[in-house]
Amino acid sequence: MALATYKDLCIDAVDHEAMASFWASLLGLTVESVGATNAKLVGPTPRHTVWVNRVPEPVTVKQRVHLDVHVGAVDDALALGATPLDMESFTWKVLRDPEGGELCVFERDQVPDYRLYEVVVDVGDDVAAASWWAGVLGATASQEEDWSALDQIPGAPFECVVFQEVPEPQRVKNRIHWDLTVPDLEELIASGATVVRERDDEIGWTVLADPQGNEFCAFEETA
Repeated sequence: MALATYKDLCIDAVDHEAMASFWASLLGLTVESVGATNAKLVGPTPRHTVWVNRVPEPVTVKQRVHLDVHVGAVDDALALGATPLDMESFTWKVLRDPEGGELCVFERDQVPDYRLYEVVVDVGDDVAAASWWAGVLGATASQEEDWSALDQIPGAPFECVVFQEVPEPQRVKNRIHWDLTVPDLEELIASGATVVRERDDEIGWTVLADPQGNEFCAFEETA
């Protein structure tokens, strides 16, 4: 039985207004609102929602979480403000968003209206990460030679989460994370999640980290 349900996605940005415009255009979403501290991007269902949250810290290191996106051509992403990072090494193109965060684009003959393909996460142990998250979300874990994946995630509006093993440890807070809805927060913690920040007068959710140290937020279901 799943311990949580996928809720939505969050992206940190220094200039949340500019980054909201970039990501909405790239992903095929609409900017619904822009406030002093965040912007809300919406799509056909609530789970397509992406929050762009203002933070003071610029990108300083390689992101441990990045997005893979469907595009008709790499030039479409470059025209929106992305810049090239590695255009030759892979069958896909590695770019930077306008603030320097990495993303990958996959050129397609047919591009869906919603263009988020998958979420990629750097971890110390890809098999363990996929197995843990499969139990949390009621998804299916699969393993390849160099990476593991989380497939068939109930409610997620993208294909999968890919966990790729890297030697370097996490050094800064992730700039991309997902939110979950949970019926029992204590059960999720007992499964191996660690509390980073408890719900308080400023936030109505609990900030957690998975066993690999990657942050996510949990919203408790209310009756």
